Amino acid sequence: MPCAGPVRSRRLRPAPLHAHAIEDLRFIRETMQNAASFTAVPGWGGVAMGAVAVAAALIGPTPSRATAWSINWLIAAMGAFAIGVAASFLKARRTGTPILAQQGRKFVLTLLPPLMAGAVISVALYAAGLCRLLPAIWLLLYGVGVISAGSFSVRVIPVMGLCFMVAGGAALLCPAAWANSVMAAGFGGLHVVFGTIIARRYGG
Repeated sequence: MPCAGPVRSRRLRPAPLHAHAIEDLRFIRETMQNAASFTAVPGWGGVAMGAVAVAAALIGPTPSRATAWSINWLIAAMGAFAIGVAASFLKARRTGTPILAQQGRKFVLTLLPPLMAGAVISVALYAAGLCRLLPAIWLLLYGVGVISAGSFSVRVIPVMGLCFMVAGGAALLCPAAWANSVMAAGFGGLHVVFGTIIARRYGG
């Protein structure tokens, strides 16, 4: 009768302990990253915000009419802000993300100060007759806010903020007559591009 061999040799060998440890660490890391990120940043809402900027540039007055030009972009900013807030709440509700949880509050509280600073500086520049600087200031400070807030969100958000800052720096070199084009390219184009990326990669 043939020998069946040592019983120990026929037992299934368990997976190495370090393999289980690596899998556990990877799962823990991914879970912590998701929990530590504010994921309710709107993608398609960002596209809509960009569309508002493009429309404001197309139908708005020329920069030579400083008061009308400023009011046009103020209305556009308020409309885009409302769209962004509404889209964030809708995305948060759809994904079950508490928008006012810790990371959401950090995102908002980090984004707002540069925007408030931009509003104060805008009033001062308008009073001084330096409206030609407004597109650059708006793009730069918005970019600063997005980069800072992006540290609590998905990775693409800080990249978007950096692109806004680059656009703001470029706007300083453009003639005043190009203001509407600069705003359309910055607030319009960048929102559309990155909004599409966010929508496709992070669920709308």
